[in-house]
Parts: sequence; C-alpha cells; structure tokens
Amino acid sequence: MVQGTVQVTHGGSSRWRRRSGEYPTLTAALAVAGDGDVLSIAPGTYRENLVLHHAVTLRGPEDGSGSVRIAPLDGVALTLRASAVVQDLHLEGQDRAAPALLVEDGSPELTDLRVSTHSAAGIEVRGHGARPLVRRCTVENPAGVGIVVLDGGGGVFEECEVVASGQTGFSVRGGGRPRLERCRIHHSTGAGIAVTGEGSGLEALGCEVYEVRGAGVQIAARAAARLTDCAVHRTTADGVTLDTDAVLTLAGCDIHDIPENAVDLRSRSVLTLSRTSVRRFGRNGLSVWDPGTRVDAESCEIHDSTGDYPAVWVSDGATASLDSCRVHDVPDALFVLDRGSAVEVTDSDLSQVRNTAVSVSDGATARLDDCRIREAGTGAWFRDHGSGGTLAGCTIDAVQTGVIVTKGADPALERCTVTSPAEAGFYVSAGGRGTFTACRVTDSSGFGFHVLDGCRTTLNRCHTERCARGGYEFPEDGPVVEECTGDGSGPRQAAQPAPGGGFAGAQSGVRTVTAARSPVAQPAPAARASVPRPADPGEPGAAAAAAAAAARESGAVLGQLDGLVGLDSVKREVRALTDMIEVGRRRQQAGLKAASVRRHLVFTGSPGTGKTTVARLYGEILASLGVLERGHLVEVSRVDLVGEHIGSTAIRTQEAFERARGGVLFIDEAYALAPEDSGRDFGREAIDTLVKLMEDHRDAVVVIVAGYTAEMERFLTVNPGVASRFSRTIAFGDYGPGELLRIVEQQAEEHEYRLGEGTAEALLTYFTELPKGPAFGNGRTARQTFESMVERHAGRVAQLSEPSTDELTLLFPADLPTLPAPC
Repeated sequence: MVQGTVQVTHGGSSRWRRRSGEYPTLTAALAVAGDGDVLSIAPGTYRENLVLHHAVTLRGPEDGSGSVRIAPLDGVALTLRASAVVQDLHLEGQDRAAPALLVEDGSPELTDLRVSTHSAAGIEVRGHGARPLVRRCTVENPAGVGIVVLDGGGGVFEECEVVASGQTGFSVRGGGRPRLERCRIHHSTGAGIAVTGEGSGLEALGCEVYEVRGAGVQIAARAAARLTDCAVHRTTADGVTLDTDAVLTLAGCDIHDIPENAVDLRSRSVLTLSRTSVRRFGRNGLSVWDPGTRVDAESCEIHDSTGDYPAVWVSDGATASLDSCRVHDVPDALFVLDRGSAVEVTDSDLSQVRNTAVSVSDGATARLDDCRIREAGTGAWFRDHGSGGTLAGCTIDAVQTGVIVTKGADPALERCTVTSPAEAGFYVSAGGRGTFTACRVTDSSGFGFHVLDGCRTTLNRCHTERCARGGYEFPEDGPVVEECTGDGSGPRQAAQPAPGGGFAGAQSGVRTVTAARSPVAQPAPAARASVPRPADPGEPGAAAAAAAAAARESGAVLGQLDGLVGLDSVKREVRALTDMIEVGRRRQQAGLKAASVRRHLVFTGSPGTGKTTVARLYGEILASLGVLERGHLVEVSRVDLVGEHIGSTAIRTQEAFERARGGVLFIDEAYALAPEDSGRDFGREAIDTLVKLMEDHRDAVVVIVAGYTAEMERFLTVNPGVASRFSRTIAFGDYGPGELLRIVEQQAEEHEYRLGEGTAEALLTYFTELPKGPAFGNGRTARQTFESMVERHAGRVAQLSEPSTDELTLLFPADLPTLPAPC
C-alpha cells in the first residue's frame, strides 16, 4: 500500500487545543483538526474510512504531483457531517451495501472529485440537513446508482458527470430535492434520472441524459420535477416517463433519437411543455393514458417519427392540449380514443402527415381552433359513435380527403376551409352525422361535400368552388341543407343548394348514391400500438375488419384464415385446435367429459409472417365458440409490461391483463422479458405475475407469446410455470417468392391496380434475389415493395398530361424498387 503524509495547517484561534504538523494517516490528522483547518494530503492510497465532523478543508496536492486515492476495503470511503471543503480527491468503494461518499449533514463543498467505485452508490446525500454544493465531480459506478439524494436531502450539483452506472444514474427519493446545473448523465443501466415518492423533487438546468439502457427521465409516485434547456436522447426505452400522480415541467428541452415513446404518461400524471422539441422517436412522441392524466404543450415541435405510430396518442380518458405547436413528418399526428379522452389544439400546424392528421375514435373528442393542416392523407377523421368535437376556423390543404365522418360520429365544424383535396373535401359515410357551418371547399379533384345514404348531416351556409366532380353529392333523403352555395363547377353538379334553402346552380336535380367507397386512396401502414388501432376503411383488409366488428361464426373466421397467403402448417394447427375446442363444447352439451385443451399458445418465426393477424383471428374464433367473451386482441411488448422501479412491473402487467380480459393478450418478442444477462432485470417479475394471472383467471384471457424460434425456446425455460401454461407451439415459416408475389397481387387488387405484362415474373425474380438478412420482413417486405411500386408509378404517370385508365392502373417491371445490397 502506498501511503503519503497529511499536513495539517492550523486555522483557528485556540491553537492549544490541537497542533499543526504532519501525520501518517488521515484518521490521525482528522483527530486533531478542527473548524477552519486545512488538511493537505500527499499523493498516495489511503485505505481508511474517513468521517468529517468539522468544517475542515480536505484537499489533494495543489502542484499536480500525483493523485490521492481514498480506497477502504469496505464501508463508506468518506462521510461528511459538517460544512467541510473537499477538493481533488479520488474516492473508491467496494461495499455493495454502502455508498463511496456519504453526505449526512451540513453544506459541504465538493470540488473536482472523481468517484470510481463498485458500491451501492457513488455519492449519497441523506437527511434534511444535508445540502452539499458539488462541482465538477465525476461518478463512475458500474455496480450501483451513480448519485442518490434521499430522506429530505438536497444540494446543488454543477457541471458533474455520471457515467457507466450499473443502475439509475441520478436517483431522488424519500423527499429529496436537489438541483442540477449543466450536468451530464450517460451510459447508465436503468433510468438516467429517476425521481419517485411524495415530496421528492428535482430541478435540472442545461443538463444532458443520453446513451441510457432504460428510460431517460422517470418521474413517479407523486414526485415532481422541472427540466429547463435539457436534452434527453439515445435511450433504449422511453425518453421520459411519468407514472402515478407525477408532475413534470419541460421548458426549452430537446428529446430525440428515442426508440420507444419519447414521452409516456400514465395514472393521473401531469406534464407541462414549452419550447420543447420531440423528434426522431420510434413509437409515440407523446403517449398519454388514463383518466386524470394531462399534457399541456405550448410552442413545441413534434416531428420526424421513425416508426409507424401516431405522434400524439391520447387514450383511456386522458387529455392533451397543444397551443402554437407544430407536428410534422409523422405517420399520424393526433390519435385520440376512448370515452372521456380529449384533445384541444389551438393555433397549431399539422403537416406532412402520411396518414391521418387528427383521428378520433371510441367516444373521444377533439377540439381544434384556428389550426392549419396540410399535406396529409386525411385532415381529420371522426370514426365512430360517440366520437366528436369541434373544428373552428381551421384550414386543410393538399390532402387526399379533408374531413371524414363515419359510423355515427357527430362533430361540429365551423368556418373550416379545405383546399385542393385529391378526393372529397368533406366525406360522410356509414351512418356518420356532423354539422358543417360556413365551411368551404375549393379546387377539389373530387366532390366538395360527399354524403352517403343514411347519414343525417347538417350543412349551413357552406360554399364550394371549382370541384371537379361537383360541389355537393348526396342522396334524395340526404342531409339538411340551408343557405349553401356553389359555383356550378364539375361535369354533373349534383344537388346545388339555393339561397334561403334548397339549391341553386348548374343543376337542380339530386343524384342518388348507390355505392359507398372511402375516398382515401392511400392505405395507412399497419401500426402496432399498445392497444389495437381502429382500421381505416382505406387500409388493406379494412372491409373484412369492419365486418369482423360484429360477432361471426367460426366457419367465417376460419375462411378468412384460409384466405391468408401461405401459412399452411399454421392453418392446420389452428384448425386442429379449433376442432378440439368445438368437439369438447359439444361433448359437454351432451353430458360427456371434455378433454382439457390448453388455449394459450406460443408463436415462433420471423417478423412479418402473420403472427399478429392469426392471433387476432384466433381470438375471434374463440369468441364465436363461446370460449371468450369478446375475442379482442391487446398487443403488448416488454416496454408495456416492465417498469423501471420495484413494484411497477406487476402493476403494468396486471393492467395489460385486465385490458385483455375476455380476449387475447398477445406479447410480441416475449423473450425480451428474460434477457440472457438479466441480473436483477424486472422482466422476470412480469413473467411471474403473468403466470399467476393465467392460473387465477384461466378462463378469462388467452395469452399468446411470440418471437424468434431459438429465443422463444429459451423463454419457455425461465420459469417452471411458463412451459406448463403454453403446451402448444405454432411455427410460422418465412414466405417464399411465390407467396410474396401473391401478397403483392392482393395489395394491387385491393387498391385497384393491375400487374402489367412481365411484372409478375419480374417480382418473382426480385423476391428470389432479395437479401434475406435481419431486415427482411416477409409479408411486410411484400407490402413495402407494393407501396414503393405505387410511388414509382405515380412519379412516372404524373408526367402524362391525360393518362388513360390503363396507364393509371398498370404496374410494370420498371416500377420495381432497386434491390438493396446484401447484408
């Protein structure tokens, strides 16, 4: 052991009580030192547990001649119980049950310390009297928490760095309330910052959290925090999470490059955002759940989604408010569903939206005032009974369809303008309602207002101009129309209203609509959200999905299963299982014993092989046989089940199980719940909770776990109860070139395209030569190929002045995308 000496410099007036000089150990020096004394430590390694009871100064050599290591074999390396000054030391700890540096009292100043340890915590601040000022300190602790403030502790941390913590980077609990300024927290295994417990709080200014294996910032259990001018990026889980009455304010922050939800709120949490950017996220930009949960955003920007999920997701009775915000370059902008859920959007821009800018479902409401929607598939879609809200003073430009109202939805639109829609300005079908007051449609390539039979819609003081197919189109017993006008454009202007009621224009007759088809031409990509997303009528398979909303006989559902491309062995397995259940039901009706059938399944195979689709049909089959009450599908993954702190995982798993009651709980990539290097990973808690729920409620929910074959074989061995609950494994093989071709042909047929001469052969060659590396998505790849062909076709045909029907529908080999380079 290298041991230096300690020089004590007397700094008080009572010199007789202690003496200056050199001491061989720090312990000996501290025994004689008092308030105001300076302890200058020579370079070396000191295997001592130090406790500072006086306001002394403890510092390393000022001449840079070497480092001072405080490195005891166990226990706390340095404990502070006074307002001491500590500078230029290197602290090391080896005790998994104790921190390396502990502040228990006083307001010590800690400057330029390096804490490199394998202990419970690098720095721990504990107790109401502990208020340190920590400057330019670095903490590295692969075995535990970087910095923890608890039991009412506080303090200020300036320009500190927490790197490579084995658990949370910066943890606040038990009423702790620190302040962080210009700190960096990165490469932690767990949350970057975690604040939990009533009375706990944190204020961070100019801080950065990144490269975190978990959530970036986690606020939970009635804790509160404020982050100003901070950045959160490159996490493996959600960027920011709030749970159970948490309160968070983000001002001038930047949250980006997040593979999951950028911000996720649940259980009555409240988030306030201002001047904050949310970008490059894999799932939702804002994910808002549960009654009482609320988001208020002002002057924020949400953009550049990297996944297929809505930018803002509001459900289960939550609310969100956006004022002067921008949402752009996303699949869907706002998706609000479930009764009690609501969004309010004021003076905001929603643009470059691949599918629907505002989607309202299942009894939710949306209010948009003075907003601008442009370059979207659909401007706003009110989908079903009970869904509604208001749009006032909004402009919708360069979309496929301006506003769609379907299935009994009843919104109110006032002073809204739709410009240059590719289809209809306003489209009402399937029993939709709606009140349109002083709304306008100009330069539509289709109709201005298109209302189908059976829709009780009210139009008042509306106006259309330059609509290619006509200003108004609806049946004789169509909407109530008052004081509506049009310029008479279109080849057969239908039902032009006259001033004072009735119609005036080029034609006074009324056309009867005999066929209903959604005007949305572009299909929305399939999106896996935490709960099933309602299908767009323009999506592939939407007609079948709409019909499936009502209960169907098992034979009809099996027929739809048979209609899927390939999957012959899967179809046989499902039919065999269905036959067993059906015969068992009939035996019971005849008073005979029925064989016990394990309904829980394991699906193995690569992505895009139809596992989710078959799971959804399996739920329908079981519902038609009376085995399940509803047969609906709830799809989840590790991020939906596993929490970031003890106890939260069981709660999340129970909530997901409850949502699936009466239907199917589909756990995708289930093997992620039990990683090979799991250690204290909370995924095991999710598995244990799930196994117990499956036993306690064996008739209420069917559970299907899915993932790659080898990984799922390992998953079945992680808990003794797992293999016994899942007695049947169904393997989904990869699609061959012929099956991929058939999927493209189905897509083309559904979207009114045809394959031209030589295209089928070119597709077969394309799929044969296509690299089958990790990025290969089977059916998803086939659908993406079709979408790429449609885009290339559009670029080619758009150059023609008057394309024929064949030119508008035929896809040729030249429309095929370029083969990617082999992985």
